[in-house]
Amino acid sequence: MEADRMQAIADTLMRVVTPDMSPKQLLKAVKDEHPKASKKDIARAAFYSIIANAEGDHGKTKNLHAFALAERTKDAAE
Repeated sequence: MEADRMQAIADTLMRVVTPDMSPKQLLKAVKDEHPKASKKDIARAAFYSIIANAEGDHGKTKNLHAFALAERTKDAAE
């Protein structure tokens, strides 16, 4: 995935994520703005966003981490 595209998805993730949001809701919110993004692209952007914003909003970072791990685990099982 291109760096600009990953940054755009990561920015969307940080904007839309809330601490009470489920992974399914987060995926839908991102897909609404980035319909061509795959789950794998979104999970990668979530990991990128976690690293880039580690010292920022801990609630958002925690939720993105849970989402990214859940999606990564699904990919590994497939």
